[in-house]
Amino acid sequence: MHPECPELTRFVRGETDAAAFPHREHVRMAFEMLRRHDFAESVWLYSRALRTMTARAGRPEAFNQTVTICFLSLVAERMEAPASDFESFAGGHPDLFHKEALARWYPRERLAADITRRIFVLPDPALPAGCAAAPATPPAATAPAAR
Repeated sequence: MHPECPELTRFVRGETDAAAFPHREHVRMAFEMLRRHDFAESVWLYSRALRTMTARAGRPEAFNQTVTICFLSLVAERMEAPASDFESFAGGHPDLFHKEALARWYPRERLAADITRRIFVLPDPALPAGCAAAPATPPAATAPAAR
């Protein structure tokens, strides 16, 4: 059982102010939600909460289903290496705190498209120039270099 997280409760209820919700809080809420719910339920709850937040802020167009599912997936995958709390998780996965974390799979223009806001869009199998291929394993799962 995980300790209570009142911020997650407020987030799910749609009570979180978008102006006080930076990228780090997006990742933290994903971590806390995925600790308590399976992936499919987390996608539904998280998407609903973000849609409510962006609508309340008068910017429903800011919600992006593709970005939401991709980040949830990255967080869930990284959680396979257990972390006792969010701070230890964050310390082990600093790449998640860069908004450009999805650039290896999606060019910026693709993520800005209307379709990616409405539905989840798979990465283009033929990545355009400038997009690096995704590594086979996440950075935290690779073996440390020998000394």
